[in-house]
Amino acid sequence: QVHLVESGGGLVHPGGSLRLSCAASGSTVGFNVMGWYRRPPGKQRELVALLTTGISTNYANSVKGRFTISRDDAKNSLYLQMNSLKPEDTAVYYCTVGKTVAGGTNYLWGQGTQVTVSS
Repeated sequence: QVHLVESGGGLVHPGGSLRLSCAASGSTVGFNVMGWYRRPPGKQRELVALLTTGISTNYANSVKGRFTISRDDAKNSLYLQMNSLKPEDTAVYYCTVGKTVAGGTNYLWGQGTQVTVSS
């Protein structure tokens, strides 16, 4: 069974940067989708960045040009580099991996890491 653990969250001033990491334990063979979502205070969870192996990388319009998703298969890890952070980026950030099967994609989630952007 795969377990996901996020790290790297914290408090940062507007304009600052953070790098989130997601370490996967267990085999991730067959998981063709991986990405980051976030849940801002009082709001629903929303897509930040999604990487579909061999197909595409998608970013929310609100983070395009500021955030970059990357992976290191040798370390079984996923990253989110966040630059030029804004107060509206404040949220709990969740790592996810998914496996597409007939009828849809099944996702696994980490426990989340808090990112707070405030002066």
